[in-house]
Amino acid sequence: MAKSKDIIYLTKEGFDSLNDELKQLREKLMYDIAQRIKEAREFGDLSENSEYEEAKNEQGRINGRIIEIENILQKAEIIDPNDIQTDVINLGHQVLLKDLKTNKEQKIKIVNSQEADIFEKKISVESPLGKEISGRRVGEEIRVKTPGGIQRFKIMGIEL
Repeated sequence: MAKSKDIIYLTKEGFDSLNDELKQLREKLMYDIAQRIKEAREFGDLSENSEYEEAKNEQGRINGRIIEIENILQKAEIIDPNDIQTDVINLGHQVLLKDLKTNKEQKIKIVNSQEADIFEKKISVESPLGKEISGRRVGEEIRVKTPGGIQRFKIMGIEL
């Protein structure tokens, strides 16, 4: 049994996404890369065969990612929405923030670093913004240091 510090908390969506990625990588490794290596071997001398080297390097990268995902999933515990406080921002929450400079609102989701994706507005709980809003409540104002300077936000809402 994993110690509590070894547990990696994931949303159900993040857990499923990692499982899907693992399945795709295994299929790619088994079929696509194996086929490329086989074809490259047919070119002859492997010591000067760049196609073979490239395929082997890609095989190594994919295998490394497979091992990484397997380790994450082994330690993963899916966050139960029923166990999350709804009045305090925590992992798994969607948060509505208002930029106090521009008055624009944006909705972000607080996730573990393995699930973070800035393009999908999934912010790591370990990021500067994630650290600053964790444990906060609706109505509170926060300040976050960014490359562009200090940004101020007001927490407008929390959802699961």
